[in-house]
Amino acid sequence: MKTITEFPRDIVEFPDMGIVMPDGTRLSARVWMPADADQDPVPAILEHLPYRKRDGTTTRDCLTHPYFAGHGYASIRVDMRGNGDSEGLMEDEYTDQEWQDACEVIAWAAAQPWCNGKVGMMGISWGGFNGLQVAALQPKALKAVITLCSTDDRYADDIHYKGGLLLNENMGWGATMLSYSSRPPDPALVGDKWRDMWLDRLEHEPFLPGVWLGHQRRDAYWKRGSVNEDYSAIKAAVLAVGGWGDAYKNTVSRLVANLKSPTRGIVGPWIHKYPHFAVPKPAIGFLQEALRWWDRWLKGKDTGVEDDPAMRLYVMDSEPPRDWYLERRGRWIAERQWPSPNIVARSLSLGAGGRLAEAARLDAPVTIASPQDCGMDGGEYCAIWLGPELPGDQRHDDRKSACFDGPPLQAPMDIVGSPVIRLKLAADRKRAMVAVRLCDVQPDGASTRITYGVLNLCHRNGHEFPEDVVPGETFEIAFKLDDIAYRIAAGNRLRVAVSSTYWPLVWPSPEKVTLTIHDGAIDLPVRPPSEGDEWTFEEPEGATPWQIETLRESSNSRRIERDEATGKVTLAIVDDFGEIRDVDHGLVIGDVARETWTILPSDPLSAHGETHWTQTLSRNDWAVRTETFKTMRSDAMNFHLTGRIEAYEGEKLIFERDFDEVIPRDGI
Repeated sequence: MKTITEFPRDIVEFPDMGIVMPDGTRLSARVWMPADADQDPVPAILEHLPYRKRDGTTTRDCLTHPYFAGHGYASIRVDMRGNGDSEGLMEDEYTDQEWQDACEVIAWAAAQPWCNGKVGMMGISWGGFNGLQVAALQPKALKAVITLCSTDDRYADDIHYKGGLLLNENMGWGATMLSYSSRPPDPALVGDKWRDMWLDRLEHEPFLPGVWLGHQRRDAYWKRGSVNEDYSAIKAAVLAVGGWGDAYKNTVSRLVANLKSPTRGIVGPWIHKYPHFAVPKPAIGFLQEALRWWDRWLKGKDTGVEDDPAMRLYVMDSEPPRDWYLERRGRWIAERQWPSPNIVARSLSLGAGGRLAEAARLDAPVTIASPQDCGMDGGEYCAIWLGPELPGDQRHDDRKSACFDGPPLQAPMDIVGSPVIRLKLAADRKRAMVAVRLCDVQPDGASTRITYGVLNLCHRNGHEFPEDVVPGETFEIAFKLDDIAYRIAAGNRLRVAVSSTYWPLVWPSPEKVTLTIHDGAIDLPVRPPSEGDEWTFEEPEGATPWQIETLRESSNSRRIERDEATGKVTLAIVDDFGEIRDVDHGLVIGDVARETWTILPSDPLSAHGETHWTQTLSRNDWAVRTETFKTMRSDAMNFHLTGRIEAYEGEKLIFERDFDEVIPRDGI
């Protein structure tokens, strides 16, 4: 990334600008703007998050917000109510209070003498979600949104449920939020009241995995805040960005296809990161693209964004499977319309002898009863850190699945879009699931997961009203696999792998299930191969990086262990984010995350997950620490969740709180 130190306008920074809400709650904002904005007003850009501007998102904030300010914007990074250095309490994600606060900040910014009255919202993940949600409320000053790695459907395409199945990320991310939100504000900003604010947070910290697990179907809780309920409510111009290594890759296509406001999409090879510093490479000049968007919709300049293709997508080349890539070879393509008339469906059928071909047919039913540890090589649901989180070689999981292989390809094939799997099958239990992986099989047998999908068979007729499966009854299903842009090389084979489990991505059915496949096919979205780049982006730029002193290096590990005596399979993940000191204000920050998932291949009710986060903050003789813990298990009827917070001043325990919830299984 090229570091930019000189900008068209000089910058002034305010590390703690107070924005007072109507109920008297003070939100803390870090604001960058042109030094002469009072004389030459500028548009404002809002990023509204719970992730702590002082020590949480600082790495990316330093690269991004001063860059916008230097090009003539007031860039406002707000700590959400109850988080970081802001007052108040947080109750849940995407609450009415959160949206009201965002609308108040937008109105406040638009009314400032340094603002020209126009505001944009930008954010990745949580900030990408609430950018869309606030846009649907149509605050008067909000004219444009840049949403990255976000969703339009809180039930079907978030970190809670997928295909009507419970994602283990529901607990994993809930544990992360318990750790994040239980930290105190910085005394250097809020003064002596920091301790009272901290204790108030700790006392009222919500147990979010239990809240989310209380809604196992697509009810009113999830519809609220899902902008796909009414795309027409969004009037602001939307630039939607995603990555093929991210959990939220499907949203971009739907937004571009359904929004009536000016909308464009970009999807690269990246994980859950901003694309000017994302991996796998190639990164792009995202901040330049963002400026083109802001300049058009907030300043009225003709920057050509309306002439950009509807979708710009990175087609990844076939590569041997690895659980981490620093770079993905491929090319950028451009589609002027979306859905694209250049992409046509090619149907391949599941056939006898494990064949996959246009004219194939099954001459006898195929049964599959996968062991409960099928899926161990699936990687993280949402690759977000910088470690071995991507799907590895699929051969272990393939052996636990029913596989159907095509012949070696005579020419490269570009799959661009969402494949659709169609199956005629039966299950021998009333609660059952199916997982389908589309794989790229190398000549040496190595298997790379191209894309995948899962479905709770109780949700075969919709996610709102689950229906038990009638054991032995044959029925037909069809569902989409995740969006992808991928080139299968000539000489490689396509594989469709079908399994009855997918651990530890999703929680298993209460009983071991045997699926019987009577018929099936996959519809592939095929695009004529591009010979070279159809689109090029500028090289990435950013402002001066965060100035830190490293006190402990970061590290990460992901280990799969098998107990030969008991058969128990364990996935142990440790992300040590290290410890650093902010050179400017001296705050020392450290954190370590640990996750463990265990299961017996023969027993779905043996599934167990636990997490432990450690967070430390210190400066001079001030030091605090939080330890947060969570566990999850289930029996045939209920989920059992526990949690605990411990808070320390120095080595003295000053607060402890336990959670213990039993939540009935609802069609899962």
